[in-house]
Amino acid sequence: MIFNSILLSAATPEVSGEMNNIKNLSLEDFTAKIAHSIVDFAIHLAIAILVFYTGKFIISRIYGIVTSILLRRNVDRSLSTFILSLVRMVLYFILIVTVIGILGINTSSFIALFASAGVAVGMALSGTLQNFAGGVLILLLKPYKVGDYIEAQGYAGTVTEIQIFHTIINTYDNKSIIIPNGGLSTGSINNWSREDYRRIDWTISISYATVLTPPAKA
Repeated sequence: MIFNSILLSAATPEVSGEMNNIKNLSLEDFTAKIAHSIVDFAIHLAIAILVFYTGKFIISRIYGIVTSILLRRNVDRSLSTFILSLVRMVLYFILIVTVIGILGINTSSFIALFASAGVAVGMALSGTLQNFAGGVLILLLKPYKVGDYIEAQGYAGTVTEIQIFHTIINTYDNKSIIIPNGGLSTGSINNWSREDYRRIDWTISISYATVLTPPAKA
């Protein structure tokens, strides 16, 4: 009895009232309540699964529509890749929050928990956030674009993709090099494709005998 009183005093008033209600129920009422809870949860679970797969279908359609709009407007390939990745992440986040709300979980507490976890993860992944900020700066300032031949961070190659966190280049010997955007946004970049023309210096070696030997007389 002492242990039960300690538990009831430590619990919240809602939990204490629910425990008292359960104690006053008969076996038949308790079984009926459990069965009703299971049926109610099963219905919500089925609705959540239906909403999840319907949302995935809608997200894929929206993704296709946004892709076609970007293609029709001839948006830069690197910028369109960034926009499509951002759209996909935002839509899936909204879908997950909606499904959690259907299951009966308090979404406001979930969002607050997600925000707190985001701050902690952001502090732990400061380098990743730097790469994200670098990707945004690269897409806005455009020091290079997809198809340019660049030399940076000790590598040289043709830019094939500009993603949120890194840039992928293809070297002359057909190697795919992944370079973080943080270093690219703050370091030096040699963009060989920026100008239409450039000077090429040729070094030709000539022996002294060739220079000093007089030409033969006819």
